[in-house]
Amino acid sequence: MNGQRAYASVVAAYWGFTLTDGALRMLVLLHFFTLGYTPFQLAFLFLLYEVAGMATNLFGGWAATRFGLNVTLASGLALQVAALMMLSGLDPAWSPSWSVAYVVLAQGLAGVAKDLTKTSAKSAIKLVTPEGQSAALFRYVAWLTGSKNALKGVGFFLGGVLLSTMGFVSALRLMAAALAVVFVATVLALPRMFGKAKQVSRLREIFAKTRAINLLAAARIALFGARDVWFVVGLPVFLYANGWTFAEVGGFLAAWTIGYGAVQGLAHRIVPRSADGLSAEVPAARLWASVLAAIPIAIAVVLGTAPASAAQAVVVAGLALFGVAFAVNSALHSYLIVAYAGSEKVAEDVGFYYAANATGRLAGTLLSGLLYQAGGLPACLLGSFAMLACCAAISLALPARSAAAARA
Repeated sequence: MNGQRAYASVVAAYWGFTLTDGALRMLVLLHFFTLGYTPFQLAFLFLLYEVAGMATNLFGGWAATRFGLNVTLASGLALQVAALMMLSGLDPAWSPSWSVAYVVLAQGLAGVAKDLTKTSAKSAIKLVTPEGQSAALFRYVAWLTGSKNALKGVGFFLGGVLLSTMGFVSALRLMAAALAVVFVATVLALPRMFGKAKQVSRLREIFAKTRAINLLAAARIALFGARDVWFVVGLPVFLYANGWTFAEVGGFLAAWTIGYGAVQGLAHRIVPRSADGLSAEVPAARLWASVLAAIPIAIAVVLGTAPASAAQAVVVAGLALFGVAFAVNSALHSYLIVAYAGSEKVAEDVGFYYAANATGRLAGTLLSGLLYQAGGLPACLLGSFAMLACCAAISLALPARSAAAARA
């Protein structure tokens, strides 16, 4: 099997996983909200999911270079099947404290599964793109990231529909069965040793990254914290509390995520390109970070002055603008990490970067519950603005040099 076919197999597996990941988030969030969980308790359900993602990205990239991307990808799929089946065994007769602990543990497995799968898929891009073809690299990254988020949006909608039509347990079991089929197909399709490095780093070298990668990781923490601080708990709870049904909440978040994914897929056409792959792209990252920071503070100001009857329309319109700017920012970051990374151990660099991504999601998830409980959606938006201001400031320090020079 050649590199392109191997990459196609990885992408297909990533798509299958992404559908279940999006649906699972919506199922857990809406199901436990109807059981009377507070916004902070809902955020706590995702705590281990994000913590596990941080550790998995760090050590998953190292494992991929040691054992091969086929091993880490298959492991991610298998763990997701296990997490879905574990959640389906939740007993309504259990005490609330035991139920929360059980769900948090199952979500932790899902977090490991997600980031093993994502690191494998993103690392494969670098391996199948010839050196010096930065335009093709940006196109592949943007397309994979955009399609993944579009499918995650479909997963949000699927989760809302399945919860309404089949119930929590039956929906989980159906998804587990479907993903098990994907797992078997992936194991049979991928070649052995795909992505395995000739020389593997010692574990302590996982943290020895270049200044460019460290700065980009810091910016990524702030970027994804700024999204999740209002998107994970605040926004869906706000919509449901204002009379939206499960399917409507899931459908709206699905439409937003699909649109956001579509913009990501087109980012390589929006962002100016350079021959060295960095001298135009890094200034673009600085510009778009500043544009994005202005949006949540503007939404918060309008919400504070507009009549209550217009609040939902303001949030929906503001979220659309936020989605466009966030998509371009995210696509630029996803391109820059593979541009800065080395080819031999790309999975380690990508894993380190996505550990930062998970750190941002963890902070945003916890703050989403806390801030919404303290001050509603406006408080979440102010938190988002503060994080994006940090992202814009860090982006000013990103080096606009060639990938080889950035690693020197």
